[in-house]
Amino acid sequence: MDENKIKQLTDILKRLNSGENSAEIKQATKDFLQTIDPAELSAAEQKLIDAGLAPEDLRRLCSAHLELLDDNLGQMKLTLKPGHVIDTLIKEHEIILDFLDKLEKTNQKIQKMRSHKDNQEEFELLKNIAEHLAAAEPHHQREEKVLFPEIEKRGVSGPTQVMVMEHEDLRRYKKELEKLTGEISKIDFDDFKKRLDTVAKFIIMILRDHILKENNILYPTALEVIKENKTWKRMKDDCDKIGYCCFTPE
Repeated sequence: MDENKIKQLTDILKRLNSGENSAEIKQATKDFLQTIDPAELSAAEQKLIDAGLAPEDLRRLCSAHLELLDDNLGQMKLTLKPGHVIDTLIKEHEIILDFLDKLEKTNQKIQKMRSHKDNQEEFELLKNIAEHLAAAEPHHQREEKVLFPEIEKRGVSGPTQVMVMEHEDLRRYKKELEKLTGEISKIDFDDFKKRLDTVAKFIIMILRDHILKENNILYPTALEVIKENKTWKRMKDDCDKIGYCCFTPE
């Protein structure tokens, strides 16, 4: 990417991270992002990271980029053979998104209850959801130990640093959700509902956004920069050693 685009991106990030939310900056961001593809954006982000930009400062840009992306996920999936590292990660994402939908609906129902004795089925469902979200850890491990290092070897670490940072945030909140499911009858129910609402909404918002960024930015970048079939085969072997989630499709 040329230096002029790097300067444009730097100026946009400064304005976004200053809290500016005008129509002008929104249009400037839209115009700029329409001129680059995910791989170019990743390269630009990497240059800014190398220059000292904090990875968390890229979050606003990632979110802005998602608003402009065409839905090309289906087309990308058609190019992947079953069992490909990226194919498996995408299919796991689809199942995780389903659990997030269930978490959202279950939380909404629980918030309307007056007692933990009102509907035991909802609390059993909540526990099941919490267990499955926690069971997604092998998914994150395969990304952090296999996929991300290969991307970073090719000079792109900005997007992966953002994803790892979000993994850490999500781990803390998923542990809190699991802990809460064991305290339903032990603490004040209003306090339980308040804590559940905070934790559930955080997980739902951050994880949905996280999956969108991986599906539409990080995974296409990986396919773009990792060209060698033998590398993907070795990565698949490494993923097999780490293992899969209890819900990973066969």
